[in-house]
Amino acid sequence: MKINKVVYGAAIVMAALCVTSCNNKKFHVVGTATDAKDSTLYLENMSLNGPQVVDSVKLGEDGNFEFTEKSIADNPEFYRLRIANQIINLSIDSTETVSVKFAYPTMASSYEVAGSENCAKIKELALLQQGLQTKVNVIAGNMALGVDAVEDSVTKVLEGYKDMVKRNYIFKEPMKAYSYFALFQTVALGNQQALIFNPRSNEADIKVYAAVATSWDTYYPNAERGKNLHNIAIEGMKDMRIVKAQQQEKYIDAGKVQSAGIIDIALNDNNGNLRKLSQLKGKVVLLDFHAFATERSTERIMMLRGLYNKYHGQGFEIYQVSVDPNEHFWKTQTAALPWINVRDENGTNSQLMASYNIQRIPTYFLIDRNNTLQKRDAQVKDLEAELKALLSR
Repeated sequence: MKINKVVYGAAIVMAALCVTSCNNKKFHVVGTATDAKDSTLYLENMSLNGPQVVDSVKLGEDGNFEFTEKSIADNPEFYRLRIANQIINLSIDSTETVSVKFAYPTMASSYEVAGSENCAKIKELALLQQGLQTKVNVIAGNMALGVDAVEDSVTKVLEGYKDMVKRNYIFKEPMKAYSYFALFQTVALGNQQALIFNPRSNEADIKVYAAVATSWDTYYPNAERGKNLHNIAIEGMKDMRIVKAQQQEKYIDAGKVQSAGIIDIALNDNNGNLRKLSQLKGKVVLLDFHAFATERSTERIMMLRGLYNKYHGQGFEIYQVSVDPNEHFWKTQTAALPWINVRDENGTNSQLMASYNIQRIPTYFLIDRNNTLQKRDAQVKDLEAELKALLSR
């Protein structure tokens, strides 16, 4: 079949133009600042490593400013405008133009923003957080309240704020940039800034982080921020497990408390034997939550069998948890499988599903030889490469 040379040449040109344009996406932040003559306005990227100055401008009499920058990610990215210690938080989606108007020095609480739904929602959240801080300060400054009363009152205010934000923002649209932003809001308690949603000490807050992380997996599968959320959730799970163990030491022999970095699982396998995940210490384990009744189960099992055959002799094991409702069907499906197969009779309503913050089936986790949970599937680009790395340690 002959291809017209003109058409072919045009296709090449169009492809080249596409590559050039796709690699040069730019966004714009424009606006006007009043009462800010001779002040320096900074545009800063709120990276995972902290704020980094992208550009700056010395404001003139008219207060007009414009920043045009190359987009650094395909997922929403976070920036802020700053003069001294006054800050306006923004999120940027690729090539959009965001318009901001404000008066200094009250820019953090009285600015106007247009051109971005996410930025408008972030403004709402920022103003809500400022209102929360005011309430906390009033309670803390009430001399008629004792220490315990202050603590109880602040806790109630914080929980009320969190419930409202979860209901109206995070759980409503967890894939949005403003939901991600909400996770990292802080409040000043005494002389310290504390996360309002704290995955280090609150089991419910871990689930909030996991919900946003799972949503970002779907909409932005390669985003570093999504992977970071998963890491935070996993570390929080480890911390909560340690806290619970410490609490239990008051009632049980401390020597019997597992010190492994996992949430242990103890279920009967397809031969009726009790199998504990923690007993696999010394092996690299793929903890797999699976349902054999799903459409692509056979394909997945074949993939796992290939890995098992190749690496089992080096210390690799699979601990597969089935959530199939039919026990007989499960036993039939697992009869010829060589790895550990257990079943949770509670299915998708399992407490294990909640404990491991599982939003969909199948889902897997990688556990190292020290019984420490390392990664979940959303963080893994190359499963075999990750296995090799863990096995070589």
